[in-house]
Amino acid sequence: MAAGVWCESFASKTLFLWAFGAGVYNEIMEEEIMEKIILTGDRPTGKLHIGHYVGSLKRRVELQNSGNYDEIFIMIADAQALTDNADNPEKVRQNIIEVALDYLSCGLDPKKSTLFIQSQVPELCELTTFYMNLVTVSRLQRNPTVKSEIKMRNFEASIPVGFFNYPISQASDITAFKATTVPVGEDQLPMLEQTKEIVRKFNSTYGDTLIEPDILLPDNEACLRLPGTDGKAKMSKSLNNCIYLSDTEEEVRQKVMGMYTDPDHIKVSDPGKVEGNTVFTYLDAFCKEEHFERYLSEYKNLDELKAHYMRGGLGDVKVKKFLNAVIQEELAPIRARRKELEGQIPEIYDILKEGCKKARAKAAETVNEVKDAMKINYFEDGDLIKEQVERYKK
Repeated sequence: MAAGVWCESFASKTLFLWAFGAGVYNEIMEEEIMEKIILTGDRPTGKLHIGHYVGSLKRRVELQNSGNYDEIFIMIADAQALTDNADNPEKVRQNIIEVALDYLSCGLDPKKSTLFIQSQVPELCELTTFYMNLVTVSRLQRNPTVKSEIKMRNFEASIPVGFFNYPISQASDITAFKATTVPVGEDQLPMLEQTKEIVRKFNSTYGDTLIEPDILLPDNEACLRLPGTDGKAKMSKSLNNCIYLSDTEEEVRQKVMGMYTDPDHIKVSDPGKVEGNTVFTYLDAFCKEEHFERYLSEYKNLDELKAHYMRGGLGDVKVKKFLNAVIQEELAPIRARRKELEGQIPEIYDILKEGCKKARAKAAETVNEVKDAMKINYFEDGDLIKEQVERYKK
């Protein structure tokens, strides 16, 4: 902070202290020094793909290394994964290590970020139970994310209660760690809004205890929701339209070369569309001007490439080869790092175990504060016991 700004700030606070008293001043100071904490995570239902990478993983690493946050918690959300995989727990169990490998290979550092497994922090279930009393069934039914997920999984006729309560569980995860920032994709906006509603309801009922989080979306609009390689809106293992972070060089090449483009761009000479063209959406998300110097020097930037494609005379194969080079450059160090980490599996489980201990200690603090606010801290409330003693003397 510049000296002039600090002095101006100090002077105004001194005047504020004189006018309103130390109590109000202390409250203002406490708000200003509130810790900045991140909570985010992924469901372990499969290896992570490049949609996860550009949508959240890459940003997490940048935030982790920025030095702007006091604590960062990254959760492997196995309990949430089980809400629609209860009959296949082995799938979730096996993918814990896959997600952990992807996290570490992308650059998440256990010395800077706490990596933990959701089910190993039972305090999260405790908070979920308390929050369930603050949300109506009709409100959950109106949640757009819940509605779309129910439809996608064909749960309309028979919705598992655990899955239906997903937004409440997510609110528990966020508030347990007093997260101030939640970096997610735009599809999670309704979930974050529901968390904010729960925080407001709790605080208005029991007193200011929980912290209302802010959402942090990707800077690049193309990264908000990267489509599948087939052009469908969502990447999905079941649809076989993902490029995984752990894919080999050849697997990536094959998937890029088979990618959906403009179905009306049949001849090279035909004008093509870039809107809705998966190849160009991926280029929006991944390519930089320096990539043109290395792999396609006849163009200065992506705008020039798009302009040529739209007026005709540029074939899909050439554009796909360029995209392949760009993605391979991005994934090569991740792939190499993952290969090293695959020989350190016991050490990775140790990292997760230590992360769970730290996460549980943090969540336990919040649970104690919640119980205090709700007045269900029976054995810690000495005044309550004294009050009851006096009551029954009469």
